[in-house]
Amino acid sequence: MPVPHGAIGALALAQLRGASAQTAIGLAAIVAAVALMVAMAIMVTSFRDSLDQWLLRILPADLYVRANVAGESGFIDEQAQRAMAQIPGIARVEFLRAQQIMLDQAHPRVTLLARDLSARGAENVLPLISSASVPNDSRDSPVWISEAVADLYALAPGQRVQIPLGGRTHTLIVAGVWRDYARQSGALVIDRTLYLQTTGDRLVTDAAIWLAAGADASAVIGRLRADVSGGSLLEIASPGEIRRLSLSIFDRTFAVTYALEACAVIIGLFGLSSSVAGQVLARKREFGMLRHIGMTRRQVGAMLSVEGALSAALGLSTGLLLGWAISLVLIHVVNRQSFHWGMEVHLPWRSLALLAVTLMVLATLVAALSGRSAMGKDIIRAVKEDW
Repeated sequence: MPVPHGAIGALALAQLRGASAQTAIGLAAIVAAVALMVAMAIMVTSFRDSLDQWLLRILPADLYVRANVAGESGFIDEQAQRAMAQIPGIARVEFLRAQQIMLDQAHPRVTLLARDLSARGAENVLPLISSASVPNDSRDSPVWISEAVADLYALAPGQRVQIPLGGRTHTLIVAGVWRDYARQSGALVIDRTLYLQTTGDRLVTDAAIWLAAGADASAVIGRLRADVSGGSLLEIASPGEIRRLSLSIFDRTFAVTYALEACAVIIGLFGLSSSVAGQVLARKREFGMLRHIGMTRRQVGAMLSVEGALSAALGLSTGLLLGWAISLVLIHVVNRQSFHWGMEVHLPWRSLALLAVTLMVLATLVAALSGRSAMGKDIIRAVKEDW
């Protein structure tokens, strides 16, 4: 860094260069606090934004209906399905059957989802992250697995997997891997036509409804509850409601993270304050000599503020880089090993900029306030010890 032209800036830079070891001690707390906060901020933002994009992708319909019974005993029967399709204002209905199956005794059960894929194609329904083309002459039907299944069972597109259906074991070929934030134990998706052929089970647990042009959603919901058998027990929600609820749950889950980040910053500022206060006590003779040669108390305080700002800038830049590196480990290694969820990296630029500016200001104030004792009247008499 070039030496500033002003005396205050030049003295502050000379002090930092001459006492780099002491400066490093004070910076350690700032670097650790900033790195922790940046890493957690990037990880949480990446997770939240990825979840938001995932919700937008998997919720294309206008209304979603679920049988509101705990466990696997709540279903929408064929009569109710036909009643839904005939309600005025509904243009199209797609049904889904969810049930738990056991792929391996060594792992928890996974969720099997049988849904209508033939109309739009799996690539337009599922948030695929990898896929493989299934040969037309293949005797094995396709199945799409979530990231958790791919990790836990070491499966990849093109491989075959044994799935229990209708009391028998069927061999299916993995046609793709899709992202699923809803089921940590894993999920499999097959076409509902295949499910009906192998099991004969026509019951469903969920329905996605597309409204006709100009249809009123509240009126359709009223008809669903009135015309469908057991309609009063159905859970009916719009994609916006599901998205808001999901993100609010996410924010409540990670609320403690924000508190930990605030604690980290406070600890870092205390560390900087202690370091500056200790250096001030050791530099009383230096400040006394500067006062003897004509520096005012305000100039000494300004010099300490510049030292604090320069130290904070170095600590911030180091902490930002270190936090970014740690966030990549959290996102691509720790998160994947712990939850088997992949996500895209999203940087919270506004939050990071606000953090940098706030810490710069606070660090400068902390340095100035911690050095106020250096500006007392007794500081001039401190040079008597060298006479």
